[in-house]
Amino acid sequence: MTSPRRPDPKPTTTLWRPTGPEELALVRASGRRAWPPRLPEQPIFYPVLNEDYAIRIARDRNVKHSGVGHVTRFEVDSAFLARYPVQQAGGRTILELWVPAEELDEFNVIQPRIPAL
Repeated sequence: MTSPRRPDPKPTTTLWRPTGPEELALVRASGRRAWPPRLPEQPIFYPVLNEDYAIRIARDRNVKHSGVGHVTRFEVDSAFLARYPVQQAGGRTILELWVPAEELDEFNVIQPRIPAL
């Protein structure tokens, strides 16, 4: 007897998010299921497409601001991400996705659990 064929998994895109301890605590409080809402002065949520760039941000911004920086890595459905054009925020490897703050709830539903750090 042949077992039914499982559908191929949806293609995903790896994203990284540099984060400080406050944001990381909120992610953990959500059960690692959601990025926290943006503050009024944060109109976008920006995951990045390059681990080296995420490390630089964590080191240069988060450590300077709060004394520690973390980098998370997570996978998101590629078809969903197609709605967000890649933004080049500097050199050719400085690439981000800009998710408007008002769309973060939908983004959180699409992406699976944020891996533990």
